[in-house]
Amino acid sequence: RDRHATSAFDGEGARLFGGRWNSLGTPVVYASVTMALAALETLVHLNPPLRFGCVSIEMTFDDALVESVNPSTLPSDWCEKPPPLSTQAIGDLWVKKARSAVLELPSVIIPSETNYLINPKHPDFRKIQIGKPVPFAFDSRLI
Repeated sequence: RDRHATSAFDGEGARLFGGRWNSLGTPVVYASVTMALAALETLVHLNPPLRFGCVSIEMTFDDALVESVNPSTLPSDWCEKPPPLSTQAIGDLWVKKARSAVLELPSVIIPSETNYLINPKHPDFRKIQIGKPVPFAFDSRLI
C-alpha cells in the first residue's frame, strides 16, 4: 500500500501479524519474483471491494545473498490455510540463525513460482538495492 511505502522493508507488518513463513515477533519482508505474482499474493488477502492506493518497489540482489529452499524438503502441510507452525518455524529459524539476507521459497498460490523472504536485520541487507516506489493499480475486474 502506498501509505506503507517508506516502511516497506522494515519487516514490521510481518512482525506484528505473522505470516506463512514467520511467527508473530519475527520481522521479515515478503516479496515476489515478478509483479504478476506479487499482485496475486496481495489479492488473496483482500476482502473485496476494498480499494486502496498501491505501489510496487523493485529490488535487486546478488545470488550470493540467497538461500534456496528445495520444495521437496518442505513439510507436507506447507500450503495449508491458515499457515501452519511448521512453515513459520522454517522462517523463524532462518532469521534467528541469520543464514542469509534472502530466502527463496515457493509460492502457495503457484508453487512453481518464487517468493522471497527478506531479513531486514541481516548484515547483508544493505547489499540489496531497493528502488523507489512506483504507483501500481489493480485492474478493476480483479477487485
